[in-house]
Amino acid sequence: MKETPLAQVYRVIEPGPVVLLTTAYKGRPNVMTMSWHMAMEFEPPLIGCVVHSLDYSFNALRVTKECVISIPTVDLASKVVEIGNCSGRDVDKFGTFGLTPIPAKKVKAPLIAECLTNLECQVVNTSLVKKYNLFILKVIKAWTDPKRKERRTIHHNGDGTFVVDGRTIDLKKKMTKWQ
Repeated sequence: MKETPLAQVYRVIEPGPVVLLTTAYKGRPNVMTMSWHMAMEFEPPLIGCVVHSLDYSFNALRVTKECVISIPTVDLASKVVEIGNCSGRDVDKFGTFGLTPIPAKKVKAPLIAECLTNLECQVVNTSLVKKYNLFILKVIKAWTDPKRKERRTIHHNGDGTFVVDGRTIDLKKKMTKWQ
């Protein structure tokens, strides 16, 4: 074994795909790239996500208490990185990166047409925001594009590297039901 720097631990423990988080504040939609999130409950679906207090989306999420988590596929990887490299304070990210906002049904933040899945969310707990910038979200509506051929997502490894989902293995027969 070789010692790993603590600042690089996130590279091996990232829980899920890189996502795009959309907000709408004062009539202005915005999108940010996010990889620090985690599933917290099955039903109702709860997601924890970290949005840094310096991010433009932080205040929109804190004030409106709603967002959309959009899950892009590998064909959008370059745009996802570019979105993460600029601020919504300075850039209309939907226009600049050619993303199509679609009105959501239950929140004001838009869905992203180019993404495989969109999750409309409400903030249900902010008790860890002040200390950790951790918002707890409840998914209240979910959408998936069944016509989308590309379904592989990307996972952040740090330092500008990503892993792309690979083959799927089926181990359903080995799974047990919860008691």
